[in-house]
Amino acid sequence: MAEDRESLLEFPCRFPIKVMGEAHPEFLADVEACIARHLPDRDSVDVVQRESRGGNYVGVTITLTATSQEQLDTLYRALGECARVRMVL
Repeated sequence: MAEDRESLLEFPCRFPIKVMGEAHPEFLADVEACIARHLPDRDSVDVVQRESRGGNYVGVTITLTATSQEQLDTLYRALGECARVRMVL
């Protein structure tokens, strides 16, 4: 039941998704496992991790080649359901 709606993006395009969570040794692995289920072509995905100043939180920027708004919506939902993820922007 995909709903046709206009997007401000032209696909395909490079698109960054920011994910934040508490600093944990397995945080990045959990995020990467989540995106691997939805992005079969990992060669086109760049992942950059940054710790917060206090070291309590971690931010991950995932830059991917998005092919559709539906793909982005699916990724946002999946990342939001990851146990260690606190916020997806």
